[in-house]
Amino acid sequence: MITGGLGFIGSNLAHRLVTMGAAVTLADNLMPQYGGNLHNIEGISDRVDVSVSDIRDTDALTTLVRGQDYIFNLAGQSSHMDSMRDPFTDLEINCHAQLSLLEICREHNPEATIVFASTRQIYGKPERLPVNENHLLRPVDVNGVNKMAGEWYHILYNNVYGIRGCALRLTNTIGPRMRVKDARQTFLGVWIRLLVEGKPFEVWGGEQVRDFTYVDDAVDAFLLAAANDEANGKVFNIGGERPVTLRELAELLVDVNNGGEYEVKTFPADRKRIDIGDYYADDNKIRKALKWTSRVSLREALQRTLAYYRKHLAHYL
Repeated sequence: MITGGLGFIGSNLAHRLVTMGAAVTLADNLMPQYGGNLHNIEGISDRVDVSVSDIRDTDALTTLVRGQDYIFNLAGQSSHMDSMRDPFTDLEINCHAQLSLLEICREHNPEATIVFASTRQIYGKPERLPVNENHLLRPVDVNGVNKMAGEWYHILYNNVYGIRGCALRLTNTIGPRMRVKDARQTFLGVWIRLLVEGKPFEVWGGEQVRDFTYVDDAVDAFLLAAANDEANGKVFNIGGERPVTLRELAELLVDVNNGGEYEVKTFPADRKRIDIGDYYADDNKIRKALKWTSRVSLREALQRTLAYYRKHLAHYL
């Protein structure tokens, strides 16, 4: 079962699981402000079970959880700005609903293994780079606080109740099927859309350092974490090939696209207040424990992503 299964990472995970012969159930509320998109399961829609349901709906969740061997828990509210404008909805989705899922598993399916999609945002502004899992957690926005709580509910239920669970702290995950019509999921989606449309895009600041994970590499991490008891009760950073500044990223994207324009602008004040500054992950822990590695270079990731949206953009607007 994949919560948020019609979203970006969830649908890519579904495609992989179907090719592996798994019986897959996707739960997604398909609310327009989040990432769910039925086009994301084009080609496998007849080989997955889809439940249009909300992770906050405990009755629906109870029915869905029964009998599942693995639960990939990717349902969440990912927009940092939305979490500041509407903190209580973020609390319901990223915190309360996560606890409800675990309670339902404890009562109805304690044998399930759960992998939770966490975020680098819980670290806040890094004290040192690269950031490893021992770094202090001090989120700078409501989203980060609630995701931190959701993550630790999973670890707590592993440690106290024996419900096998772990968390992957994701950085900027990119690739086909990501949200591109706005920046609720990632700013890079907006850059990609504007490039494909032949329009200039904006780079705010430009000197911030980030790392990026191609979605296929992220899917590898979810599968390894689910299949290996070494992951139980642990948290893992997921990084990428190498860190780059946003200006370097913009130049690489234009180069890969064989053209395009961008403009460097001052960081908007409302976003600057919750920006974490430079960040890139130390992901040696998962590399050693689970033998995970990032296989797709940043250049190739951008090439694949651009190629997908040149073909499918109309389905994501």
